[in-house]
Amino acid sequence: MNFPNRSNLVLAIYFQTKGFGFVALEDWFPVDWGTPEMVGPDREKRCLRYIDGLLKLHTPDVVVLQDTSKTGTRRAPRIQALNRRTLELAKRRGVPVRTYSREEVLDCFAGLGARTKQRVAETIAEYIPVLSLYVPPPRKPWKAADPRMGIFDATALACTHLQSTDHVAPV
Repeated sequence: MNFPNRSNLVLAIYFQTKGFGFVALEDWFPVDWGTPEMVGPDREKRCLRYIDGLLKLHTPDVVVLQDTSKTGTRRAPRIQALNRRTLELAKRRGVPVRTYSREEVLDCFAGLGARTKQRVAETIAEYIPVLSLYVPPPRKPWKAADPRMGIFDATALACTHLQSTDHVAPV
């Protein structure tokens, strides 16, 4: 269902080793978020089916993804392929797609003193308190990243998009 007076809805997706993190923001307010875990031999297909369901459910005005096309991007080929296939899926549904590099995201948060993934997550939680329950503890060097970090990676992409399109940040 599409409501005519709805504000801009941004669906941001960030791929991880075992799935992806996503957030749907409507003018800085999260209306949906999560980190569906996808493991097994057909995980790429299940990721795309889940994302297709998100596109049907939310009918976003824009999908935001990490830019993995630039030289020097340190993402696995499987993640780069998933990013491309998600971009194609969104375009087939008529949804514009915007991509931002990790550097662009960090530049967006640099003015707030957030220069690491952990600090970006904590900063997002300060501005969007409903997500504060999901901030994982700082990662130990020998441990894998907490899957919940995907929510904040996706939210950071969405915030970068909103900042770049002159949407006023909440204070």
